Amino acid sequence: MSYLFGTTSELAREQLDCLGNILDAPTQWCLERGGLSPAARCLDVGAGSGRIANWLAARTREVVALDLDTSGFPDPAPNVEVLQQDVRDGVAGPYDLIHARLVLMHLPERDQVFAGLVDALAPGGRIVIGDFTTRRLHPISTPSPEDEALWARMQYLSHEVGSPARGISFSWAGSTAARMRAAGLHDVHTMEYSETTAGGTDGCLLHRNLNRQAEPLLLSVGATPDEIGRYRELMTDPSFSAWFYQFLCTSGTR
Repeated sequence: MSYLFGTTSELAREQLDCLGNILDAPTQWCLERGGLSPAARCLDVGAGSGRIANWLAARTREVVALDLDTSGFPDPAPNVEVLQQDVRDGVAGPYDLIHARLVLMHLPERDQVFAGLVDALAPGGRIVIGDFTTRRLHPISTPSPEDEALWARMQYLSHEVGSPARGISFSWAGSTAARMRAAGLHDVHTMEYSETTAGGTDGCLLHRNLNRQAEPLLLSVGATPDEIGRYRELMTDPSFSAWFYQFLCTSGTR
């Protein structure tokens, strides 16, 4: 099954920028929590624009940045190897640190991919996996009751109808810690992160972006053009605000 969202278009670049602006700081905290050895060999799965790979490269010996399409990573650091590859085809370790953010939740083969990543860890190596959860994105302020109902409907169609049809799992993140323990990893730790987002800021602009990329799917599951148009207006309206996704970042050591 193909990835729902693009990797090379202008919309894809905007998506990566919004995600990085929101999630890079908590991701970096999770990566630093277990310590970053200057001698470490790292793997960044789904490297995207390369912000995390380059950040790791400044603190470790070597980083392999893996993605389906690497054209969105134009300026790798000297100690970053950019590798165009599907993680579902397997990875060759050993790595001292493996990081995957918003990757496994999108892959129907996530169980097999997770097992392969654990196998690619060096003894004492650490894996860090971050994904969004099923927690409802409660609105805080809306211009009208109709807009509040529209927000709820679009979230339902996106997360409970359209996403499962494409193999996306918002429940995976909540099970990651248990899966790490079952795989024999220790020092398993999870950080929870979320924040509020208002119309015109990164979180709402990301919602608008994903809605644009998923328009054919949303229309196929019952959204109307008028609903989609108003939803996108709402995501730029500063009088609208809501909770952003709950992000769980879980790490474990082999």
